Amino acid sequence: MGTRWMGFLFSLAFSLVSAVVFLELSEIYLNLPIVKGTPAGAYFVPWYKTAFAVLGLLIGFTLAGVIFRQIVELASNIERYPAQDKVAGVIGLIIGLTLTVLLSRFVWPIPRLGPFLVLLLGIACIYLGGSIAMSMKEELSFFMPNLVGTRADARGRPGARIKLLDTNVIIDGRIADICRTGFVEGPIYIPGFVLEELHLIADSADSLKRNRGRRGLDILNQMQDELKMLVEVYDRYEISFGDNEGVDIKLVKLAKDIDAAIVTNDFNLNKVAQLQGITVLNVNELANAVKPIVLPGEEMSVTIVKEGKEVNQGVAYLDDGTMVVVEDGKRHIGETLPVIVTSVLQTVAGKMIFGNPRTGYTEEGQADKDSRADSGGRYRRKTRSAAD
Repeated sequence: MGTRWMGFLFSLAFSLVSAVVFLELSEIYLNLPIVKGTPAGAYFVPWYKTAFAVLGLLIGFTLAGVIFRQIVELASNIERYPAQDKVAGVIGLIIGLTLTVLLSRFVWPIPRLGPFLVLLLGIACIYLGGSIAMSMKEELSFFMPNLVGTRADARGRPGARIKLLDTNVIIDGRIADICRTGFVEGPIYIPGFVLEELHLIADSADSLKRNRGRRGLDILNQMQDELKMLVEVYDRYEISFGDNEGVDIKLVKLAKDIDAAIVTNDFNLNKVAQLQGITVLNVNELANAVKPIVLPGEEMSVTIVKEGKEVNQGVAYLDDGTMVVVEDGKRHIGETLPVIVTSVLQTVAGKMIFGNPRTGYTEEGQADKDSRADSGGRYRRKTRSAAD
């Protein structure tokens, strides 16, 4: 059965119940001394009942639509809510039903309206119990850690925490490869305002920005299709954002509100979030951390690709992009040679390795050059003598 038919039947049933309640109210109204003792009251009894019934139908149909939409939304998003919220909701339901049973003995004896008042009392008690339980989520996680888990655990796994992605790290694309390796746990949320910024970049008039935005959207689609972990757009904000607030400020406020970690490669966002006490997972720091550790005195083979800033320096790059500055390497541009590491410098952009060509290689290379020069010279001299 479709959702529309379910909504229609629910609204119809709720409206009929509301009409019956209002008919009972009309009986009470007509039995009031101020109405019952008047000729008009006795003459317009059918009209009064009809008016009350119609009013009950209208109110019931309106409330039924609102209630049914809330039920459908709750049912469609129930899997996305953290386990802690689900447990708190069940506990709140139990508290509400218990209060209803305890208080119904005082309401049920009321003539004509007793059953309906018990129904309203049950709704009020369940709402009150749910509100109390939701406000005590942190305490519930303390008393029942194995059942509730952490606040951000969307799959019931203790220790899992929500990860919020910013625009830069989505466009960067490395986060998808990191998630595939299994080093990132917990649900991954893309805030709605981050997705909006990504759409704006993808629709930009600048071709470079447009390509970057489309690449980011493709990365999100791949993550949702390929990853086994939860990856979804998050827009259920419980806090309000200012109209002039940037995406980074909104991201920090949201992470602080839902106790989430921010995944980024933005240096400035990293510092601002850390000042707010928010956990930051920086992809660049992770990339630097997993690079091979090189110690002074070790030997490596590199290819000199260009001239360095200082005199006679050559520059090479490792496979992971690490820059290697080789002293006296200018004359070896285009050559692959063994280098002895002299020092390693850690910078904000990454690691820089300094080294010198291996002594034996330099001497052999210089000897080969001298021998080639000598042979070439002798050859030219012989040619000139033959010509003479």
